[in-house]
Amino acid sequence: MAQAVELVMVEREGCHYCIEWKADLGPIYPKTAEGAYAPLRIVDIKDAPPEGIAFDRKILFTPTFVLVDEGQELARIEGYPGEDFFWGLLTMMLKDNTDFENGAKTN
Repeated sequence: MAQAVELVMVEREGCHYCIEWKADLGPIYPKTAEGAYAPLRIVDIKDAPPEGIAFDRKILFTPTFVLVDEGQELARIEGYPGEDFFWGLLTMMLKDNTDFENGAKTN
């Protein structure tokens, strides 16, 4: 069952950028305001989309980070642009599509 707001990371076995994201940001993500607001769910590309979630279009690249609310896609980041760019893109995506700018609330 999908939570209110989630970040779904779609990965592929052996994906270098998926491994890099998980090593660099995976341990940090749940401790951030963004992670508290949009908990992470990781799924394999061959299993995507997970039950209860609808993507607007097919996932072609890994990793792809899909912001969903009540199971519906709001926005996505395709690829891992590196730690510095990832946080800026994620924050912008949250502010543009949710009430995140009003403070990090938990689901």
